[in-house]
Amino acid sequence: MNMKNCSIHRPIMPQEVATYLNLQQGGSFLDCTFGGGGHSRYFLETFPNIQLFAVDRDPDAEMRAHILKQSFGERFQFFNTTFSKIDTLSLSFLKGIFFDFGISSLQLDDPDRGFSFRYHSELDMRMDPRQGISASEFLETADRQHLTEVIRDFGEERHWRKVVDLILRHRGSDVLRYADLFAELIAKNLPKNYHETIHPATRIFQGLRIAINQELEEIRIALPKAFKLLDHGGRLVALSFHSLEDRIVKRFFNEKAGKAIDCHEKYNDRQPVAKILTKQPKRPNDEEIFINHRSRSARLRALENF
Repeated sequence: MNMKNCSIHRPIMPQEVATYLNLQQGGSFLDCTFGGGGHSRYFLETFPNIQLFAVDRDPDAEMRAHILKQSFGERFQFFNTTFSKIDTLSLSFLKGIFFDFGISSLQLDDPDRGFSFRYHSELDMRMDPRQGISASEFLETADRQHLTEVIRDFGEERHWRKVVDLILRHRGSDVLRYADLFAELIAKNLPKNYHETIHPATRIFQGLRIAINQELEEIRIALPKAFKLLDHGGRLVALSFHSLEDRIVKRFFNEKAGKAIDCHEKYNDRQPVAKILTKQPKRPNDEEIFINHRSRSARLRALENF
């Protein structure tokens, strides 16, 4: 077992998540994004009357899940698959389902996975390295239109034209193969904005990661499937970390609550089948942000099935 993949993972807003899931009632719950196992471990340790199922497509997560299985036995079961396939797991109705979207801290901090520009590592970015193509392969082969969609729409990068041109000009070089070299290329060529506190390549890496792992499509597929698995009074809780994820969650919750999906919808005749428990997304407090700066962009939304 590779012990670097079994590090302790700090969960974000665990108490708030547990409260909105209503874990104190007991019963069966599903963690759709096991990741480092931080939330799952907190749930199992804090609420001894729950049974927890967990899902993650990353093969490294299976190693971490094995440790929890040793500690909690039959109360915990893990499935190494993507959360868009939860309808294939033969789960009975659940009291609560949790999503923690985005990337795990363990994936980001692993120099072999190519998620971070801090390391001289191959630009891979696949959450499941057994599937699909790497980010470097994508940069070498995608056409201009596809690159534009990823950098402009998924990365929300305002200098997307310059970035796309840089990618096309540097094909066939190591610059597009290694994470740190690609980040340096971006930093050297984008206009400096002294009001920005993030690295110039951050949004581009975000867009690439979303595209390589089809993250937004996975969320769109999984949310309706998760809702169908909820028991009466069951709850769906989602942690999002950027506007693209949060927008999908908000629209889905509004649809189920019989509300306008967005500001452009003037009329709707949908009957509510659930109620939204969070009028506005909940955010981490200052203390949590100070302890774990990666929590600063987290937004929690919760929905209860009728």
